[in-house]
Amino acid sequence: MTDLIKLYSDGGSRGNRIGRGRCAIGVVLCDVKDNVLLELGEYLGLGTNNWAEYKALIKGLTLAREYSSNRVECYSDSQLIVNQLNGLYKVKDVKLKNLYLQVKELEKCFRSVCYNYVSREHPMIARADMLLNRELEMVNNRI
Repeated sequence: MTDLIKLYSDGGSRGNRIGRGRCAIGVVLCDVKDNVLLELGEYLGLGTNNWAEYKALIKGLTLAREYSSNRVECYSDSQLIVNQLNGLYKVKDVKLKNLYLQVKELEKCFRSVCYNYVSREHPMIARADMLLNRELEMVNNRI
């Protein structure tokens, strides 16, 4: 167990002209020095981009419990998700509200959790994005 886990998460949706598309997530867990402890990509099915962003964070927090019960710093390129979790924006969408509540429940597993916005160019967010895109490409190749 380590004192601090850095959680980099990204969710994406493709082909969502009507609001829903194929979704996948990418999650990278690191120690305080950004050494990668775990990374994964996972296909989720159909959903929106914001839904996928929340699902990525939920997956990351669930996995982080295996590495620390102390502190988690969460990093995302979704300003909406970060601002909702930091209480700056209200969660109006019912589906997102349920996911928001799941995140808030997972927070109880840790002494502290914070949410930070970083650009998509951040190396670890780019890595999470690569993981989710790899999953989406595999699905597209099967279709």
